[in-house]
Amino acid sequence: MKNPPGFLIAACQSQSGKTLVTLALMARLRQEGYRIAPFKAGPDYIDPLWHAALCQQASYSLDTLMVGREESRRLLQQHTPPGNLAIVEGVMGLYDGRQGVGGPGSSADLAAILQLPVILVVNGKGMAGSIAPLVAGFCQFAHGFSIVGVIANRVGSPSHARLLAEALSTHQLPPLLGWLPQQAALALGERHLGLLMPQDQPLPDLALLQQALQLEEPLFRPLLPPLPKQPEGAKTPILPAANGLLHGKQVAIARDAAFCFLYPANLDWLQQEGATLHFFSPLAGDPLPNRCDALWLPGGYPELHGDTLSRSTTWSSLRQAAEQGLPILAECGGMMASGQTLIDLQGQPWPMAGLLPITTRMTSKLAGLGYRQEHSGARGHEFHHSSRDAANLPVAFRVLRGDPGIRLGNLRASYIHWYFPSAPITIASWLSSP
Repeated sequence: MKNPPGFLIAACQSQSGKTLVTLALMARLRQEGYRIAPFKAGPDYIDPLWHAALCQQASYSLDTLMVGREESRRLLQQHTPPGNLAIVEGVMGLYDGRQGVGGPGSSADLAAILQLPVILVVNGKGMAGSIAPLVAGFCQFAHGFSIVGVIANRVGSPSHARLLAEALSTHQLPPLLGWLPQQAALALGERHLGLLMPQDQPLPDLALLQQALQLEEPLFRPLLPPLPKQPEGAKTPILPAANGLLHGKQVAIARDAAFCFLYPANLDWLQQEGATLHFFSPLAGDPLPNRCDALWLPGGYPELHGDTLSRSTTWSSLRQAAEQGLPILAECGGMMASGQTLIDLQGQPWPMAGLLPITTRMTSKLAGLGYRQEHSGARGHEFHHSSRDAANLPVAFRVLRGDPGIRLGNLRASYIHWYFPSAPITIASWLSSP
């Protein structure tokens, strides 16, 4: 099947402005009438929330390690309906992966697998002619895909942009397709796990973002397909259950500003396997939904809501369910909220659900990062700025590296965010009574 039209927006390194350029480009093209199918390279929750807020449709993660090559191809095809333009935001620097240059997990590997052209984001601050050898070096390592142009971020003025464009043109390198001024970089704030959440601040003024992005129209337009003529198509239907591993199961899922790290593909998978999903909010004090067969506590930012969560009336119903043997899967922030106490960065202790005899403490430095795989083949990712007090409990997972987690009865908890479609039988067993 032919790949849908689109491109991957990559960068020379993290903090280059990929997300800002991606949002600006999405905003511009949507204003012109294009329908955008957004995607994010690598394991990420926050950038896809920004994509979804702007494009009004879920942004799926694509990744050659955690998601897998064939599954990434399938997701791109399935979630780019006819007439849509796929825009994939890269991860870290273009060639940064688990190891090597452009190896598995990198944006370069994904671009090659998906056969998508790459637009390279360059931080232009304090740079003129040096952009030429920088881009030339990135082009030299482009195997299996092409870098079709550059968008410069943090550009000082139109004359500065002309210097960058001339340097690329003189050396027959991919052209400068556009640029964003220095002040545009202030549009998005950051916190310890990346960008602020969309609900933490207003979506950047789309009109200003569109105006800020200066595109070289004669160079950029040929990269785009014709504007779609057909009317807006229906949303892509969820595929029918392939195995029915969770047929008839009622799965309760915590979802609010404190528990918001949910891959759309995980929610799709649960429904494809026959589960009915029931969302509830610990921040609102919602009780556990009635007659549920399993509970999923995903990650998020419980440390930012310590006061509210410490007084949540949700926890009593969760404790009762845990005592009755309900299967519970708690990931990262969900695990932190499952413990006795969460200590925030200010050293303030907050009582939590009390499902596990543990205390978690926020740290100023990164405490864990990387792809993870369980002995069964289940894949996931670990990324956290907190530590867990050791508890004399059995480990929950047999992982090759990273946090093996802890287990108490039918409650499995760890710092790992799991990608459910990677091991359907295993994940279904975690959400089922023995």
